[in-house]
Amino acid sequence: MRHLLLPAPRQASTPTVRVLSHSASSGLQIPTLPMAARAQAWQFAAALVFFHGSEYVLAAAFHGHRNVTATSLLISKQYVLAMSFAMLEHLTEGFLFPELKGYQFVSNIGLLMVLVGEIIRKIAVVTAGRAFTHVIRIHYEDQHQLITHGVYRFMRHPGYLGFLLWAVGTQLMLCNPVSTAAFALVLWRFFAKRIPYEEFFLRQFFGAQYEEYAQNVHSGLPFIK
Repeated sequence: MRHLLLPAPRQASTPTVRVLSHSASSGLQIPTLPMAARAQAWQFAAALVFFHGSEYVLAAAFHGHRNVTATSLLISKQYVLAMSFAMLEHLTEGFLFPELKGYQFVSNIGLLMVLVGEIIRKIAVVTAGRAFTHVIRIHYEDQHQLITHGVYRFMRHPGYLGFLLWAVGTQLMLCNPVSTAAFALVLWRFFAKRIPYEEFFLRQFFGAQYEEYAQNVHSGLPFIK
């Protein structure tokens, strides 16, 4: 008896599922900041909060809470614009040129400048005590005294030096090349005008005592006598 060899039944073909390649799907992805840029932004935010909060707390401690206004936070319109521009630069460069935010040693130098500037300024505030104010005094008051001890033995304006280091350091910490140069130039020009104006009144208040002090002690800021 012959056995007929029947052809094997064809298996139903299963539809193949195409997997979208990474290149095809990449256009749908939302760009994200690199990890380094995000860490820098968080450090920047922490530096801002601590600096301005501590300035207000120290002013309230030495002058009384009732005598301290919002100006002790040291936040002006120009300052807000500058910091907003710095953050805009950071975000723009983080998206378009993420490699700029990868220079960790530059960011670490900026962080060190922030810490050193903060320490110098706070030592200056604590050393001066009630004599330290955020607004230049143009009228002599009884509690106004010339501070020449402590950190003031080495520089006349340690608070200004501390702020300069802190502010420029925040931009180095963010790896912001444009804002770093702009902050350094603008702040130096600001202090170059503010120091002679402030010292005009200090000479009126303390006369020869301040003249001798100014001749023997540097201002503390580069290229400003």
